[in-house]
Amino acid sequence: MPRFAANLGYLFTERPLIERFGAAAACGFTAVEGQFVYDVPASALRAEIDKHKLTMLGINTWKGREGEFGVAAIPGRERDFDVLFAQSLEYITTMGGSGIHALAGMVDDRAAAERTFIANISRAADMAAEKNITVLIEPINPRDRPRYFLNRAEHGADLIAKIGKPNVRLQFDFYHAQIVGGDLIRRFEANFPVVGHVQIASVPERHEPDEGEVNFLEIYRAIDRLGYCGRIACEYNPRGKTEDGLAWGKEFGIGAR
Repeated sequence: MPRFAANLGYLFTERPLIERFGAAAACGFTAVEGQFVYDVPASALRAEIDKHKLTMLGINTWKGREGEFGVAAIPGRERDFDVLFAQSLEYITTMGGSGIHALAGMVDDRAAAERTFIANISRAADMAAEKNITVLIEPINPRDRPRYFLNRAEHGADLIAKIGKPNVRLQFDFYHAQIVGGDLIRRFEANFPVVGHVQIASVPERHEPDEGEVNFLEIYRAIDRLGYCGRIACEYNPRGKTEDGLAWGKEFGIGAR
């Protein structure tokens, strides 16, 4: 049976970040993940996680400068990446989490970007291994993020093989994967050996997983069949108030109480 997590960068945004942990727990979520949590002290976030008996998953590295959406693949920004990753590592260890999504950024010279990305993620993986943290890389569709370095799961798997670090894994977001290639179940199966985390949202509107072109019940069955033991993170834009859109999760113990 699938187990779900709330992405607090998308869900419960009617509230300040510090209040979203309690809201998620009140709706039956037992795990959460964040995105850009750096405006709140990590110790305060950890207190909320412990208070509501939540499992903390991962966060993103900071976006960098305006319009960059990460720097891991940007040549000449290696020192900036190291600083941003160190910040994320300090936060996630304080919060008791397990993963960091290293944002790659927008690029033009893809060959240079790939060399930079491999070197940066390799260094980050060594830093993270000392804290038992997984480094996640995520393909993001170019419709939402034009010029983003990493678009396809297959490219992500190839990069992971080239990096060669056991704690570098693929963040497989079914929303992005459907927009870039479709054939979701077969592609998830093919890339499953390197998958470290899963996210969902409807396509094309990125709303609750009860609309659009993806049959999520079949996705959940495939995930279970393959033996995925992690959480499925809900990274979608609610159609309205978050609690009002949780009817999809009733059979899984998720919903407003």
